Amino acid sequence: MMYRVDIEQCSGCETCVEVCPVEAISMVDGHAYIDIDECIECGACAAECPEGAIVEVD
Repeated sequence: MMYRVDIEQCSGCETCVEVCPVEAISMVDGHAYIDIDECIECGACAAECPEGAIVEVD
């Protein structure tokens, strides 16, 4: 499953950046950004996001 960041929900806490095992997430303008070319779709970011801002997309 692919993941995206709902920037309306993202608080910029950087939890997702810290838990991503392949460093595919960075902060851009105070919100998380997922590099889809680097993402291995493991779901660690979505599981740990305290705001529920990382969601699965088809």
